[in-house]
Amino acid sequence: MKTISTTDARKRLSTIIDTVKATGCPVAIGRRNKPEVMVVRVPSYNPELSDVTNFAAMSGAFDFLAD
Repeated sequence: MKTISTTDARKRLSTIIDTVKATGCPVAIGRRNKPEVMVVRVPSYNPELSDVTNFAAMSGAFDFLAD
């Protein structure tokens, strides 16, 4: 995963979002090459669920329940 500086992220936020949407590859943003936050693609979002549940569902954390 690529880590970019907060300064670079501020300058290129629109491009970063477009790239993450197109490729699905997350991008970390941080200081001194240490990731602090991540930009990830959201394939589907259910407003009836909490943000944590939506994120866990997108990560595949509950895939074992489908069996």
